[in-house]
Amino acid sequence: MTERRILLVAHTGRADIYSTARHVKKTLEAAQMELLALPGEGSELDLAMLDDPWAIADGETSPVELVLALGGDGTLLRAAEAARPLRAPVIAINLGRVGFLAEADADRLDEVLGAIIAKTYSHTHRMTVDVDIEHNGRIVDTCWALNEVSVEKATRERILDVVVEVDGRGVSAFGCDGVLCATPTGSTAYAFSAGGPIMWPDVEALLVVPSNAHALFSRPMVVSPDSVVSIHIDPSGHDAIIACDGRRTHEVPRGSKVHVRRGAQAVTMIKLGDQPFTDRLVAKFSLPVHGWRERRY
Repeated sequence: MTERRILLVAHTGRADIYSTARHVKKTLEAAQMELLALPGEGSELDLAMLDDPWAIADGETSPVELVLALGGDGTLLRAAEAARPLRAPVIAINLGRVGFLAEADADRLDEVLGAIIAKTYSHTHRMTVDVDIEHNGRIVDTCWALNEVSVEKATRERILDVVVEVDGRGVSAFGCDGVLCATPTGSTAYAFSAGGPIMWPDVEALLVVPSNAHALFSRPMVVSPDSVVSIHIDPSGHDAIIACDGRRTHEVPRGSKVHVRRGAQAVTMIKLGDQPFTDRLVAKFSLPVHGWRERRY
C-alpha cells in the first residue's frame, strides 16, 4: 500500500469515462500513488475500493489525499458528499456539458494530474448550509448542502403555502412551487434558473429564492451568513419535500419548519491557478463581453 491515495468518483456507464479512469490510474501508479473507488464502484472502474470511507473519527488523518471527480457538476456534488466526511479536498475534471464547478476541462487532464502528483495546488473553502426539519417542536431530520436546499411541494398539482422568516422575523407569506436556500457556490445552479442573482464564491451570504411564487413580494433575498432562514409549511396545507443538492431528499410534513443556516463544515476544493471567477462565468455561459463601443467598421 502506498502512502499517497486518491479517491476517484466518476460518472460511470460511459466508455470515455472508463478510458479516462484507466489513464488516471496508470499515471498515478507511475508516480507511486494509489487510485481507489467508492464501495460498490470498484468493479466498474477496475479499482480497489476504499474501506469504510465514512468511519473517520475526529482528529484522525484522512485515508485519502484528495477526491478526484470525473464527470459533470452532478459528479462533483457526489464527490463532495464523499469528501466532506473524509475531510479531504475535492477537484473535478469536467467530462459533462457545462461543468461550472469543475476546476478544469478534459483537455487539461494531464496538467491536473501533474499538479496532483507535484502538489502544486492551493485550497479554497466553499460555504455549505445545514438544515434542520422541525415538527411538533422537535427536530425530526437534518441534512446539508453545498449548492442549495430546495423546499418543494410534494404533489405536482398542489400549491405549497409557506411563511419565510429571517432570524425569527416574518418576511413574506405566499403560495409557491418551492423556496430555494442557496450558497454562493449554488447561486449559478438551480437558484440562477429560478431567477436568483449570481454571487461570487468568496461572498459570505445566504441566497433565498422563491420558485413561481404567487405574491407581490417574492423577490430573491441575499441575507447575512450568520442569519437563520426558516420556512414554515402551512399546517392546513400540503406536505413538502426538501432536496439537498438535488441528491438527498427528505419528507417534510405539513406544519413543519425548515431551518437553514451556514454549515458547520465547509467543503474544501482544489485550485490550480488564479483564474478570476469573472472569466469562468463568461466562458461557461458564453457571455457577450464585446459591445457596440468595441465594434470596428
